[in-house]
Amino acid sequence: MVNAQSPSYSLENSGIFYPGRVFYNLSIPELLEHAIRKGEGIFSSTGALNVLTGKYTGRSPQDRYIVDDVEVHDHIDWGAVNIPVSEEVFERLYENLCAYLQGRDVYVYDGFVGVDPRYRLPVRFINEHAYQGVFVQNMFLQATKEELTHFQPEFTVICAPSYKANPAKDKVRSEAFVIINFSRKMVIIGGTSYGGEIKKAIFTVMNFLLPFQGVFPMHCSANVGEKGDVAIFFGLSGTGKTSLSADLTRRLIGDDEHGWSEYGIFNFEGGCYAKCINLSREKEPQIWDSIRYGAIMENVVVDPETRFPDYSDARYTENTRVSYPVEFIPNALIPGMAGHPQVVIFLTADAFGVMPPVAKLDKEQAVSYFLLGYTSKLAGTERGIIEPQTTFSVCFGAPFMPLRPQVYARMLGERIERYSSRVYLVNTGWIGGPYGVGKRIDIGHTRTIVRSIIDGSIEHMPFEKEPVFHLLIPRELPGIPASILNPALSWRNHAEYHEKAQELARQFEHQWEVLAKK
Repeated sequence: MVNAQSPSYSLENSGIFYPGRVFYNLSIPELLEHAIRKGEGIFSSTGALNVLTGKYTGRSPQDRYIVDDVEVHDHIDWGAVNIPVSEEVFERLYENLCAYLQGRDVYVYDGFVGVDPRYRLPVRFINEHAYQGVFVQNMFLQATKEELTHFQPEFTVICAPSYKANPAKDKVRSEAFVIINFSRKMVIIGGTSYGGEIKKAIFTVMNFLLPFQGVFPMHCSANVGEKGDVAIFFGLSGTGKTSLSADLTRRLIGDDEHGWSEYGIFNFEGGCYAKCINLSREKEPQIWDSIRYGAIMENVVVDPETRFPDYSDARYTENTRVSYPVEFIPNALIPGMAGHPQVVIFLTADAFGVMPPVAKLDKEQAVSYFLLGYTSKLAGTERGIIEPQTTFSVCFGAPFMPLRPQVYARMLGERIERYSSRVYLVNTGWIGGPYGVGKRIDIGHTRTIVRSIIDGSIEHMPFEKEPVFHLLIPRELPGIPASILNPALSWRNHAEYHEKAQELARQFEHQWEVLAKK
């Protein structure tokens, strides 16, 4: 704990006057002790702290706003994803949020976003709850003692879940709000305890700032082999980024957010934020073993007597989560920096059941499918989603990409060409029929496919062009049944497959027309 009025740690520059006790950069054990004393969660038998986030068990994208002012107006891709809000609305909520924190304990964490010191962003996180202090310390990068003595934040995130907006008075949609103000270099969050809002808000900030520095920001996981061969995995939440990049034969760079500069790639984060619904030690041993003391679980069902977590129970949400430091992964690369990717993989969860499990893309197709960003939002990842919903999330991360999608697509195309990266589309969704009829592709098959891409063995297989999406697919691949490689063969009724595939192809064409008008 530090004196709230200490010049070094004063929160007055953040607009918070006369708070209660200010706890500055506490250790994980200290924060966990605070969380238990305050009744914020319970320890599970694994040693991880489990917290319940209330009705907000996923992101609330309709409650995420960006302040529209002269500094950013011409750069933002305004619309249903990047929702504008006035400076007046921000100021009112900001002042009310700061007033709410008067007399209340706050937990401050000064750290960095971005492993590469050439591009890292110093950020001050001010949280209402102790467990949020653990979350941000897990997810972001710690400053050294020396760096803390002269730490100057370039962005500040204030999160007070217990403060709720008044929609009619505050001119927002609901009690929850996440507002990014690039000119004020600030993010304010209220009404929601879901940790992903903090993480994704600062990710959005990085995605705005880095392109102006010549860095391509990516919503992807990444790993590297013994020979320095780098692979990156684009995809929305639930498509397999974390699971597929956590490969025992390779070193994990990061599971969600990276930058690609002229020097190679670097992780934005210092931790992982994995889904744990239906988690098993057999299929995902690295994530399983990372759920231990120091990790924060969100909305996992825990037996009140034994404290055993039940990862198969979705009574709170399908979007059960665990946050843990990346070093909990035994073969993680510390610090998370590596060379230029030899392999780029787009992960799509096709709920139509018609996309091939793997397809090889040329540069033009890669840019097109990156802009298209076809996938499914999976149950629980966003508030109100209870079954897969078809979506076109440009750049495989539309909710976090504030600039126009062509900016990011151009940067990807330039890098694919400059570094001769091989690009593949991998479907981790359904096969043999749409959601509710077919079944989801086995993760073991997907792992085999991904390994063949990374080691290059798939390049020696015979390919053919499938007729609907005009994608190159392998006719055979060791360990994978031919009926899986060609989705048409997995359907009992070929006419139904063709009809469903054509329906999706028409949606693709429509979406490309929409993008062409931007």
